[in-house]
Amino acid sequence: MIQTSARLLKLLSLLQSRRFWAGADLARELEVTERSVRRDVDRLRSLGYPVHAATGVGGGYQLGAGKELPPLPLEDDEAVAVAVGLRVAATGPVKGLEEASVRALGKLEQVLPKRLRRKVSALDAVSVRLGDVGPGFDADALAVMANACRDAEVLRFAYESHAGAESARLVEPYRLVHTSRRWYLLAYDLDRDGWRTFRVDRIREKPTAGRRFTPRPLPSEDVAAYVSQAVSTDAYRIRARVTVHAPADVAAARLSGVAGRIEERGPDRCLVHAGGDSLEALAFYFGFLGFEFEVHEPKELIEHLRRLSERLARAAGRAEAAAPDPGAR
Repeated sequence: MIQTSARLLKLLSLLQSRRFWAGADLARELEVTERSVRRDVDRLRSLGYPVHAATGVGGGYQLGAGKELPPLPLEDDEAVAVAVGLRVAATGPVKGLEEASVRALGKLEQVLPKRLRRKVSALDAVSVRLGDVGPGFDADALAVMANACRDAEVLRFAYESHAGAESARLVEPYRLVHTSRRWYLLAYDLDRDGWRTFRVDRIREKPTAGRRFTPRPLPSEDVAAYVSQAVSTDAYRIRARVTVHAPADVAAARLSGVAGRIEERGPDRCLVHAGGDSLEALAFYFGFLGFEFEVHEPKELIEHLRRLSERLARAAGRAEAAAPDPGAR
């Protein structure tokens, strides 16, 4: 005889596997009486599961939709499918699902048996995605960081800076933020005694979680804006403010390789706050953007673009002068 709690889980799994069950069939699967099935159905209802019952000939039970989402027991193959799907969604083309996917992945990875984790890893290893999906990262590491943020556990990891220098970090993690095809970890660096934003794809190997900590006040009420500011301009030597004559979503797609924050300023224009390591790099990105634009600052970038345009004009003039006369013989 299956214990009551385990029997409830099996009953729930059976109800999810088929649209409709006769009471006698459920009793046979659970090896109990139909009266026990009725009592177990009442227990599921008390837990928030909407189980509908029909009496008489052809009667039985059916799991319906409720006002809130109750826990959903998954079979092994279903759990693997969900885990793989969440990993894909974390960097997939559908915007707005990345952070929710990582939170859900963290919860699922925490309870996955080792045998199922191996299946998920094997599927990841042999899967190939076409197109530009942004910097690579370890989905297992994302799950570890998500759980550490949720449970307020100190993280230890090796980090490679923008300049390529590697250092050991001990941090209190608070939020995972997704922006411009990249993941960032907002954390308080205990060794440096300050807030830091880490690019997840620069975290080497999987972080390890340690002792619990007491959360401190966040540096800003708007965490997304704080991280966006930190990664768009603060980390770069040169900061630019540019109006681009294009819809914000179109400019964002074209500027995906630039560290920038985009503000919509109408249906056909946007304001871009961008950062770069050189004037040449910023001039290249905006010059090849394919849209009209005006640079508001810095003055050095405006002057660089003026010199560049003059040089290009001279090059075009020399090319015209050197072209052979089509009428000449």
